[in-house]
Amino acid sequence: MSPTDDRESHVTPEPLVISRFIAAPPALVFQAWSSAEHMRRWFCPAGLTVPHATVDFRPGGACEICMRTPNGQEFWSRGQFVEIAPPERIVLYFDVGDENAPIFRATTTATFDAEHGGTRLHVRQAYEVFDKAALGHISGAAEGWRTTLDRLQTEVAAIAQAAAPNPVTHGAFTLERTYPVSPSRLFSAFTDLEAKARWFGGDFETLERHMDVRPGGRERLSARWPSGLVSTFDAIYFDVVPDQRLVYAYEMHLDDHKISVSLATLTLTPSDGGVRLTVTEQGAFLNGYEDGGSREHGTGGLLDRLGASLLG
Repeated sequence: MSPTDDRESHVTPEPLVISRFIAAPPALVFQAWSSAEHMRRWFCPAGLTVPHATVDFRPGGACEICMRTPNGQEFWSRGQFVEIAPPERIVLYFDVGDENAPIFRATTTATFDAEHGGTRLHVRQAYEVFDKAALGHISGAAEGWRTTLDRLQTEVAAIAQAAAPNPVTHGAFTLERTYPVSPSRLFSAFTDLEAKARWFGGDFETLERHMDVRPGGRERLSARWPSGLVSTFDAIYFDVVPDQRLVYAYEMHLDDHKISVSLATLTLTPSDGGVRLTVTEQGAFLNGYEDGGSREHGTGGLLDRLGASLLG
């Protein structure tokens, strides 16, 4: 769209880029963009409401949103969907301001990438300015999107709850490894903080790490991954038999979302020239989080790192 009057339009702000991890499958997060019913509940910053919305969810279909402030002032955004590729990508634009003389256009590209059993939502919003008065609105877009995505997370959780009134799935696996070390050396690799830090981790920034391996003792590791996602392992020990057995339960969080509660049993059995480790886990995966075997695969990778640390 070109401006229809002589308003200033020479300033092009940098695009806004923001991402958020949401602990739900991409299809559910995508669904939250697909209807007026959903978007009325989340498509506005904190403190505002959406009393009116039109969503014709198809390429070329209209998307019109009215945001209302607490004092009753209304702001309209009118546009259409440009691209819809379920459940991976949505492109749409909004003209903001007077219907016949908008002050700017915002073109939003949302992509939905599977990550850690949930979704990494990326939002990129580019601007075409028709009136310099728009710059004040655009300068607050980052904070507006931050609180808008908070609302989106709430809406996605509601969609998941409605789709699965009792959204708990269960999984179990057993893995075995044999290491050419003594039982006491292997046991120490699980119970000594410095020794465990050499293998129980990955390419992340450690935010918090401590452990107290005794019945009733706790262990906690919180880390930020390169994507910005924060994962937290929070365990409590129930049975500790030196050089023979560990039994503990642990919660896993991704950002602020609890995704699972698991019971883990580790047994150490002398074997020819070393010790055999058997790891059994039984997990309850919560609120629509789909493990898809990733916990077993990740644990296997950690046991391989453990072997390398024992030989190093």
